[in-house]
Amino acid sequence: MNKWLVTATLALSFTVGLAQAAGNAEDGKNKSAVCAGCHGAEGNSPLNPVWPKIAGQHPAYIEKQIKDFKANKRSDPMMSPMAAPLSDQDIADLAAYYSSQTIKTGVAAADKVEAGERLYRAGNADTGVAACMACHGPSGAGNPQANFPAIAGQHATYVEKALKDFRAGTRTNDASKMMQGVVERMTDEEMAEVAQYIQGLSR
Repeated sequence: MNKWLVTATLALSFTVGLAQAAGNAEDGKNKSAVCAGCHGAEGNSPLNPVWPKIAGQHPAYIEKQIKDFKANKRSDPMMSPMAAPLSDQDIADLAAYYSSQTIKTGVAAADKVEAGERLYRAGNADTGVAACMACHGPSGAGNPQANFPAIAGQHATYVEKALKDFRAGTRTNDASKMMQGVVERMTDEEMAEVAQYIQGLSR
């Protein structure tokens, strides 16, 4: 656990060094029609909980994920083709628009929220699982300087899938393999519990 907390602390000391075009939220709104089919008009993906909410997400994080899909650093059969034709300006505009929207917080399952909160805030010292809040913050707002995403209010289904993808090595676009290191000792039940807690967490 201490190893990952130290790594997170070191990462927090650096500003994300990504050259980014200035995004225009109004232009992003005009370009977002194709995104709305999955993510919703305001980025709250109301149709399918496996599609992430992107409303209120840090713009640099949104940009990185789209660029990673475009460059095949992150793979998804739906997102990769959608990202392929986007220019850097398109990506910046979409990020500016969706980051300006407000996420709609969900409701955590009552039978999992207590254990999920314990994992989120304290981790599991017995197995070396780090606390989620070490990087994502007490309220799940993330850290834009370190490009750690906001996760509060995210669909539990999506969070659980993301954790399992990191553990399985099918998602590897995390900085310095931090997420892969955190989840390698997590059980399926722990992932389900913390995902439920995150779904009901308000920023």
